[in-house]
Amino acid sequence: MKISCIQKAMERAFGYRDAGRGVYATFTWLVEEVGELGEALLKGDRKQVAEEIADVLAWTLSIAAMMGIDAEKALVEKYGGELQAVGCTSRESGQEQPIQKDG
Repeated sequence: MKISCIQKAMERAFGYRDAGRGVYATFTWLVEEVGELGEALLKGDRKQVAEEIADVLAWTLSIAAMMGIDAEKALVEKYGGELQAVGCTSRESGQEQPIQKDG
């Protein structure tokens, strides 16, 4: 699954609501979700942590879409070396590459 695909899905599902709310109000929802993630971490509830991580990612991708930012491209530009080191991208192309398995 590609981040750009997930971003498009979030935009399709929630873009009209996000646009009506505006970027700063949408950001406050993201902050609320980060707080809920913190609470889940403190409880040690792995299921709730997973749900809150999904929410934080979804809200982050919504903000990226509102700002006209390709989140996948931004990650590759900022963390390309780290991604390349584990086989996620080719530094030159920025394209996702299959991870090589040992053996």
